[in-house]
Amino acid sequence: MMNDATLRKIDLNLLLAFSVLMRERNVSRAAERLLLGQPGLSAALRRLRETLDDELFVRVGRGLQPTPRALSIAPAIEDALSGIERAIRPPTAFDPASWQGEFRVGMCDNLESAFFGPLAARMRQLAPGVRLVSVAFDKRDAARLLDDGAYEFSISVHDEPASWHIRAPLFEQASLCIYDARHLTCATPLSLKHFANAPHVTVSLEGTISTNVDVALARLGHRRQVVATVPRFSALPPTLRAIPAIATVPESIARCMAQLHDLTISAPPFELPADPVTMLYRRVDQADSRSVWLRRLFVEVVTEALEASGCSIGVSTAACCFDKVPLAEAV
Repeated sequence: MMNDATLRKIDLNLLLAFSVLMRERNVSRAAERLLLGQPGLSAALRRLRETLDDELFVRVGRGLQPTPRALSIAPAIEDALSGIERAIRPPTAFDPASWQGEFRVGMCDNLESAFFGPLAARMRQLAPGVRLVSVAFDKRDAARLLDDGAYEFSISVHDEPASWHIRAPLFEQASLCIYDARHLTCATPLSLKHFANAPHVTVSLEGTISTNVDVALARLGHRRQVVATVPRFSALPPTLRAIPAIATVPESIARCMAQLHDLTISAPPFELPADPVTMLYRRVDQADSRSVWLRRLFVEVVTEALEASGCSIGVSTAACCFDKVPLAEAV
């Protein structure tokens, strides 16, 4: 165990001066290597002698001869300085192509449906030794799960973060209506009358029926009839294929479902506020090269996926501020 009282008496710069003097055995050359004047190095040597109670170096001709005490402690001091230099050296660049390990990300199911597949595909290209795991979570538990190490980051509409977390904006996600035109005959875009009179399906983990859609409708003097509520977005397509109904869902998942299940999408016939989708990660991971690489990869995948699906939303430039290095290079 380290003796703090002993270490407080010594200045690390004095040990460096000792190491250089041992190698050079000459005050002038040692002072030049240390970028010190000879008086400064002489003062450092005097402090060393007082601290270690030994002369350490004796002038012999134009050079210095170490004392037995200096010779005995030199290897340990050299090892200690080498260890410190290695410890503070810039970290080894992260190489995704050779890294073997696991990345875990937290995504609610609508974002998972839109982005997990493209993320997995890019991961296979750039980091073939990595296993990608999507972790299901309730956004109310996002911060706790992050602190517990359940995932590298979570993607959701997050609440105000703690001081030890960072919430980076990704995009403002609008809502779209989706339905099966073979069951529900409506002109596109939907009119307010058709929207208000049609049956509706909602998505709620807690089974809640009322949403911001109902608030907006109430302001216009209308109410809708909710005939079914499912806990996950994955249950929507078969439900909409089975009954004539409308679901109002985030744009990214709406477009994904429309392509995969031959459903029809339409803008809502009234204004709905967009949801701010954000990335939540730990402040301690902000500069970690492995974590930075993963966050940037996700941002690029989201950008490409949104563009490919024709979404009207764009990724915020603020989300890209945590790194500047191309993905093909180490960070």
